[in-house]
Amino acid sequence: MTELTKHEPHTIYIKPSKGLAALNLRDLWIYRELIFFMVWRDVKVKYKQTLLGMAWAVIQPLMTMLVFTFLFDKVAKLPTEGIPYPVFSFTALLPWGLFVTALNQGSRSLVAHNNMVTKIYFPRLILPMSAVFSGLVDFAIAFVILVALMFYYQVTPAWNLLWTLPLFLLLAIVTALGVALWLSAINVQYRDVNQALPFLTQFWLFATPVAYSATVISAKWQVLYFLNPMAGVVNGFRWSLLGIGNGPDITLWVSTGISILIFVSGLFYFRSMEKTFADTI
Repeated sequence: MTELTKHEPHTIYIKPSKGLAALNLRDLWIYRELIFFMVWRDVKVKYKQTLLGMAWAVIQPLMTMLVFTFLFDKVAKLPTEGIPYPVFSFTALLPWGLFVTALNQGSRSLVAHNNMVTKIYFPRLILPMSAVFSGLVDFAIAFVILVALMFYYQVTPAWNLLWTLPLFLLLAIVTALGVALWLSAINVQYRDVNQALPFLTQFWLFATPVAYSATVISAKWQVLYFLNPMAGVVNGFRWSLLGIGNGPDITLWVSTGISILIFVSGLFYFRSMEKTFADTI
């Protein structure tokens, strides 16, 4: 008989993935059709059984603009760097509306879809992502109104800077998604997020140059002020569309750095908490 060769036993080590591999972003590409479906579903649900439908995407920023025009232009007479106040404020309300959608819908996305989270597997990142991307539909509709306002007030866009607008839109999405990832993961464990959202949104609005120009902030406080990532987003939108405000200076890079930090840390925090969502929610 031939003697059987004896093999030494092998030891298999199972270790958690680290670094970027832990994010498993490849799943997002595999489930890309689900992302599209969830975005479309969020848009339909948002305006389902409403009398005015998608007109709300225009009414909300338009009414806010009218209130701001009365308070900050007619009463307070804040400087607008030579731009008619309705155009000045509405330009800032576009990225701000996208951000607020992320705060309100993105933070509740996991709890609102608890049946999906507890019963089937899919990348949970899709839920806050779809909430942010659905806000782009409202953004596109409201952008048409901005074009109409600029035409009415005869405001010439900064043609030589318009190519930078997609970059600032990307920065707005990164900022909005980063905050949505943090809040949605925290909201699974602590429902205080729902109670804090109205205060957080209101505070963040007045800490961002939506109703006023960032130039009213003293020079010595500019860098500290732009630690608010939305300050860089809003200021960038005005610069790329109207040619006013700060261009790509130190304040913009400060805001961009904070946006990226919030986004990356939000990704890792969301992934680290993801394994407990089904048990906690």
